[in-house]
Amino acid sequence: MFITYANSFTFTNSIIHNPMQPKATLSLFKLRVFFLSLVAILASISISIAQEIKSRNEEPVNFTIDFSKEIGPMQPAWAWWGYDEPNYTYMKDGKKLLSEIADLSPVPVYVRAHSLLVTDEGPRAALKWGSTNAYTEDSDGNPIYDWTIIDQIFDTYIERGMKPLAQIGFMPKALSTKPEPYRHYWKPGAEYDDIYTGWSYPPNDYNKWAELVFQWVTHCVERYGREEVESWYWELWNEPNIGYWRGTTEEYIKLYDYTADAVKRALPTAKIGGPETTGPGWDEAAEFLTTFLDHVISGKNYVTGKTGSPLDFITFHAKGSPKVVDGIVQMGLRNQLNDIDKGFEIVASYPELKHLPIVIGESDPEGCAACSEADYPHNAYRNGTMYSSYTAASFARKYQLADRHGVNFMGAVTWGFEFEDQKWFAGFRDMATNGVDKPVLNVFRMFGMMGGQRVSISGGINPGTDTLAYNLDTILKSSVRGESQDINAFATVDTKSAAVMVWNYHDDDKEMPTAPINLSLENIPVDKVLVHHYRVDKNYSNSYEEWMAMGSPQNPTQEQISQLEEAGQLDLITSPKWITIEDGKAQLNFDLPSQGVSLVRLTW
Repeated sequence: MFITYANSFTFTNSIIHNPMQPKATLSLFKLRVFFLSLVAILASISISIAQEIKSRNEEPVNFTIDFSKEIGPMQPAWAWWGYDEPNYTYMKDGKKLLSEIADLSPVPVYVRAHSLLVTDEGPRAALKWGSTNAYTEDSDGNPIYDWTIIDQIFDTYIERGMKPLAQIGFMPKALSTKPEPYRHYWKPGAEYDDIYTGWSYPPNDYNKWAELVFQWVTHCVERYGREEVESWYWELWNEPNIGYWRGTTEEYIKLYDYTADAVKRALPTAKIGGPETTGPGWDEAAEFLTTFLDHVISGKNYVTGKTGSPLDFITFHAKGSPKVVDGIVQMGLRNQLNDIDKGFEIVASYPELKHLPIVIGESDPEGCAACSEADYPHNAYRNGTMYSSYTAASFARKYQLADRHGVNFMGAVTWGFEFEDQKWFAGFRDMATNGVDKPVLNVFRMFGMMGGQRVSISGGINPGTDTLAYNLDTILKSSVRGESQDINAFATVDTKSAAVMVWNYHDDDKEMPTAPINLSLENIPVDKVLVHHYRVDKNYSNSYEEWMAMGSPQNPTQEQISQLEEAGQLDLITSPKWITIEDGKAQLNFDLPSQGVSLVRLTW
């Protein structure tokens, strides 16, 4: 700012003191020009200073983190991923991204993919499509099993220390009650219902379906070993309360009984769960979930004739709802959190099931990863820092909701992977584009450095208060709207480290004030700690901003690709430094821009 003004003053001054003109020849006109220019410069300075003040919160946001006040374990619920297109798994960029996801987590990452039992028809890989040809039949109707492609997918996971959240679905063509049409050719902009073809129907023979499941699990035990497969999770289908299942609720329950029985016959210690319904906040979805859970407890089993069905974990989905308002994207954080709130509430209402692990099988800002920004403008949040700050704000509240309902929250699957051979930053909901990590992946790198126990945080916009502008109840009621921002924090402590994540989030995709952050850290158990401060914002850990600065090339050079890959990694905003702890306390201060996320990590 001041360089600009100094240059302006130098230019004006040269009018008065031109070395080619004697000072005595200075005219009244030039003197008037000088003073008018000076007034304009001072006015410009005043406006810029006012704008700079306006762009910052006037009051600092104060947080007190007491590392001795533990509130619950830091379950790595974030270490779960999923995607529609299973054949991307073993492709070039798919393998690269899976390696990076595996590397950011201190625990095995679980991966869920659709279409693992879908029959080949045309190219295997396409948007919202995948196939393995695991099951076909000969001319006499005898089963033919081929695990080649499924093995290739699962091998890719196992080689990286990852584990399948093995989705049992969808229906092979030879078993579908309505096999034609079977293959869809959906593209962004087409009707979403076009995808629900022959693979989404119930089986024409439940015994053949059960035998397929039995053979698959048996094969996995033989290939990977009993102990390994015991650590996996098996679940049936996807979102059976909407078009993904063209049968009735009761037909899904029947399919579940046959599936669970087959899994347990192949490996009695295997873990089976369901029902993967979406939107528990909807009345119809809540009814489907409760009907399923009622059957598990007290229904007549379709296979054994006995009461109840095996259930080792419970799954449902939760999605936000972005839209375009007055020309800008407005996220729907409350929609996603209300779905989770209702799902947890339903599970908690069953004393017999409340202890079971819960996996939110898809947990995202909206419902279609393959719907690009070009065809769906409300998806414009995906490339930049809005997605990353939303992720920080939403995951922290998932833990709060689990604490509130007293349920066993184990995982939340981020439905966002990569889309092979697409345009750069095309606006898909993915973690990387053409092998370059997006800003959102760096928030997961931050979560990967948070472990041990979650700890208590107090703080507020106004000094000396304990009230934040947005708490959980406020967001459940009204999301993050108006002029106030969701500036909040999430903290953990382990035996030799502690971490504080802070975000500056708003539902509206517009520039909001930078927040001065004051962290008061208490009950640090050592006298000296090493501080690392990581950041995701417009200037740090942001390949998208780097790409736009290059001119948004769709055919970047190898040198540009290398620069983008580097920009996609998690950055420190300053060098690590040792600080002395006095009486167990430390004070840290920094500015956090709009839609920014910071992680302050202490090690000793």
